[in-house]
Amino acid sequence: MTPQDIDAVCGLVYDLCGIALDNSKDYLIESRLAELMKREGCANYVEFAQHARSSLGDLKKEVINAITTRETLFFRDKSPFEALMHKAAPELVDEKSKHAYDRRIRIWSAACSTGQEPYSIAMTLMETLPDYRNWNISILATDISDDAIERASRGFYPPLETSRGLEPRYLGKYFSPQDGGHRIKDEVRALVSFEKVNLLQSFAHLGRFDIIFCRNAIIYFNPEDRKRTYLNLANQLTDNGYFFVGSSESLMDLGPRFQPQHHCRSVFYQPNRQLPDFILANKVAATKPTASAF
Repeated sequence: MTPQDIDAVCGLVYDLCGIALDNSKDYLIESRLAELMKREGCANYVEFAQHARSSLGDLKKEVINAITTRETLFFRDKSPFEALMHKAAPELVDEKSKHAYDRRIRIWSAACSTGQEPYSIAMTLMETLPDYRNWNISILATDISDDAIERASRGFYPPLETSRGLEPRYLGKYFSPQDGGHRIKDEVRALVSFEKVNLLQSFAHLGRFDIIFCRNAIIYFNPEDRKRTYLNLANQLTDNGYFFVGSSESLMDLGPRFQPQHHCRSVFYQPNRQLPDFILANKVAATKPTASAF
C-alpha cells in the first residue's frame, strides 16, 4: 500500500465511524478491505475510498462492518462481571430498595459487538438477584455495525464461541441447543434490547443509566474524540452510577471526577458520585501546601 492509499482509507474510516487508524495499520486495512476493493473493481485504495464516499448503496455500511468487527467472548476479562455481581449490583439494589417505587435498573453495553457482553451482564444479574423478575431490568446494547447488531439480536452462537469464556453450567442454564450451536434463552434475551449508535454522535436521547460498560472501543479514537466521548458517557450516568472501561484504559487524566475504584481485581469509576463533606474536606486539606520549616 502506498502512503496515499493509507491516508485515503484512514480518512474514510475516521469519517464513517471515528476510528483513528494510522500508517502502522496497513495490515488491518488490507485484511479487512481487500475483498471489498476487488469486488468494487477499484485499482487501488485511493480509488476505493473515493468510490465508497460517493456510494449511494450499502458500501459505507460494509466498510464500517469490516473495520469494526472485533473478536469478543462471553465474560471477557471476567473481573468486571465479578465486580458487577459482588459490588455494583448489590449496592444499586440496596439503594433502590430504600424507595418503594424505584425498581428500575438501566444498563448500557456500548460497543457491544456481537452481543456476548450484554448477555453476560444479563446472566450476571440473573445469578445475583434471585428476584430479578420483580425488578424492571433493561440492558441497552449498542454498536455502530449493522452486522454486529443483527448477529447479537439473533442470540445464536456456534460451539467455538460458546466454548470461550462461558462456564458449562451457564451454557446449560441460559442457552438452548439449536442447529449445531446454542441460542440464548428467551428469559435472558428479554432483558436486552439492541440499537445502532455512533458514539461520536449525540446519544443524550438514550437517557441516564445506572451502569455503563464501554470497554476496548474508545482506545481507537483520537485524543480529542476520546476525551469528549468519555465525558459524554459519564454524563449519561445517574448520580451514583458505575462506569466500566477496558482493563488497559485509564481515565484519571480526565480530572478529579474520575478517581478509580477497585473491587474484585477490577477498576471502575463513579464520576457523578457526591462524596461526603468530610471526605471532600480531607481532599482539599491534602492539596494545601504545608508551611516551610525555615
